[in-house]
Amino acid sequence: MAAAAAGPGPGDSPEGPDAEAPERRRKAHGMLKLYYGLSEGEAAGRAPGSDPLDPTDLNGAHFDPEVYLDKLRRECPLAQLMDSETDMVRQIRALDSDMQTLVYENYNKFISATDTIRKMKNDFRKMEDEMDRLAANMAVITDFSARISATLQDRHERITKLAGVHALLRKLQFLFELPSRLTKCVELGAYGQAVRYQGRAQAVLQQYQHLPSFRAIQDDCQVITAHLAQQLRQRFREGGSGAPEQAECVELLLALGEPAEELCEEFLAHARGRLEAELRSLEAELGPSPPAPDVLEFTDRGGSGFVGGLCQVAAAYQELFAAQGPAGAEKLAAFARELGGCYFALVERRLAQEQGGSDNSLLVRALDRFHRRLRAPGALLAVAGLADAATEIVERVARERLGHHLQGLRAAFLGCLTDVRQALAAPRLAGKEGPGLAELLANVASSILSHIKASLAAVHLFTAKEVSFSNKPYFRGEFCSQGVREGLIVGFIRSLCQTAQSFCDSPGEKGGATPPALLLLLSRLCLDYETATISYILTLTDEQFLVQDQSPVTPVSTLCAEARETARRLLTHYVKVQGLVISQMLRKSVETRDWLSTLEPRNVRAVMKRVVEDTTAIDVQVGLLYEEGVRKAQSSDSSKRTFSVYSSSRQQGRYAPSYTPSAPMDTNLLSNIQKLFSERIDVFSPVEFNKVSVLTGIIKISLKTLLECVRLRTFGRFGLQQVQVDCHFLQLYLWRFVADEELVHLLLDEVVASAALRCPDPVPMEPSVVEVICERG
Repeated sequence: MAAAAAGPGPGDSPEGPDAEAPERRRKAHGMLKLYYGLSEGEAAGRAPGSDPLDPTDLNGAHFDPEVYLDKLRRECPLAQLMDSETDMVRQIRALDSDMQTLVYENYNKFISATDTIRKMKNDFRKMEDEMDRLAANMAVITDFSARISATLQDRHERITKLAGVHALLRKLQFLFELPSRLTKCVELGAYGQAVRYQGRAQAVLQQYQHLPSFRAIQDDCQVITAHLAQQLRQRFREGGSGAPEQAECVELLLALGEPAEELCEEFLAHARGRLEAELRSLEAELGPSPPAPDVLEFTDRGGSGFVGGLCQVAAAYQELFAAQGPAGAEKLAAFARELGGCYFALVERRLAQEQGGSDNSLLVRALDRFHRRLRAPGALLAVAGLADAATEIVERVARERLGHHLQGLRAAFLGCLTDVRQALAAPRLAGKEGPGLAELLANVASSILSHIKASLAAVHLFTAKEVSFSNKPYFRGEFCSQGVREGLIVGFIRSLCQTAQSFCDSPGEKGGATPPALLLLLSRLCLDYETATISYILTLTDEQFLVQDQSPVTPVSTLCAEARETARRLLTHYVKVQGLVISQMLRKSVETRDWLSTLEPRNVRAVMKRVVEDTTAIDVQVGLLYEEGVRKAQSSDSSKRTFSVYSSSRQQGRYAPSYTPSAPMDTNLLSNIQKLFSERIDVFSPVEFNKVSVLTGIIKISLKTLLECVRLRTFGRFGLQQVQVDCHFLQLYLWRFVADEELVHLLLDEVVASAALRCPDPVPMEPSVVEVICERG
């Protein structure tokens, strides 16, 4: 750049510097373009649509200054020429500044590159010298190798011939020494080495048996080999050694050319004897006299003894008699199926002894080892189906355990009911209250739920990941859905409902001895199951047992409906039982009294006080488990109403004609006509799940019984007044228990009116006197 700016030198042509400077700039510009990865158009700053061959393009590769100047002079006025000059000077200065900045910023890199190039030149010079020396050394080595090979060529051929003769002599020496070697091996018991010697020499002796010397060696070897085979057979038939030793004997006999079919039969017979001995020892452990080992120890012994021996027999058989083909494989499969069936029978007998136990962990561990041990023979003898048979045994045991846990849950529920019965029947200690119904209900619910969770945890062991059979289709599908969910959980919930419904039998059967409080508690338990517990239990089951089976299952709504129906039946039966108790008191009080000759009433009869007390006790009892319920608006004079024969216009119209001598109509006829227009009372209407509905049902049954009993009696004047006093007393207290106080008024009106109809002299007591007697009572 400095030289270009200094002007032409002495030896340069006049236009040389002007031609070389733009070329150098373009070259530097191209190097920068390559360094920064710019395209031709981007590097030149050219517009996308411009012509790259335009000589007037300042940034183009074919720029021509003369043509550019001529174009400016022709097309631009003087002012524009001055502006172009100014702009070009500014661009030149900017480019010079950028070039200087680039050089300053990359100065160290330029210096480092220069040093690197200088070092590379020196290193390449040294490398060339070393390569030259290496080539010279290789040439010398090649020359020496050629000279040595030429010198030793004749000797190498002679050495090769001598080595061949030496090897042949050694083989001949081995053949001549073969009889003595065989004899020594037989004496030392090295039967395998003797068979290998015989195998090495047999082909040569067979080939050269026409030569007398080789023929003699062959005869001696055959005599020794026959003696060796006899000893091997004797050792094999004694059967004192284990399976590996007997397999070695068979292998050596086969190598000596003994018949394979005969050896196969003998091999299986000896194996049968050993395995049957293992089975007899296992069966002896199941006998009644010695205490049987735990199931885990039993399966371990069976796995290490019988199953291990069967694996060894199968592996040895397949290795020794592979040439037998499908017939030999079928013979081995039949052998394994027969003995395996005996082993499975013993295992099932031992597992049956565990069905009454409560520890599932030990049983599952034993089943896991039993199933895991049979993988090896199952893989060796797939045709025998041992692995499938073992899986079926495990599945049967799992089903039996589910049934056992279901029975356990049922027994636990019955045990809870027994505890509740005892708590209800036990006499209260002086100054101490027994457990309330709410506490008993909570105890029963928590006890049942804990038993369910314990059962789920116990059967969940069958699906644990570390258990070998947990990945079987049965345990991934049917066991979870049909076994645990449907068989255990849904089965228990339905069993609970059925057991609870069994208490709803008619009196005189099972339901007659059932405490009413137990009926109330069971109804609330079933209602709680319907509202929350069933959904919680099934959700817990589905979370623990990820069901992958598509078989249909019982919906939660169906179980909830069954539980609700059971709760309704129990509560209805409770209402009937309690209503029957109070009805019996009222019936006896009406039937055992002489109403014609009774004295003038001075107080309320004791049975009416007992009815109010029992109703109050029932109200308290039901209130412990059920909500209050909805009542109709009560009138302000509910407790002030006094019953009389003419306490209402309805009764006046009903009975007044009976006391008029000129009454042309029959009193009974008027009563029956009036009943047609009175409101009908459904005594056994459905009971809702609240305290008011329960008490309403009991009171309706009790008062309806009182009405029917009154209709069967004849009353004197004082008997009618006593009924009037009793009904007023009941009205004072019973209206607050029912949903609609008008119902009590109607029934008591019917009682008093019915008594008046059956009284020859119906003179009612004054309302003020009735109120005084009831207040005093």
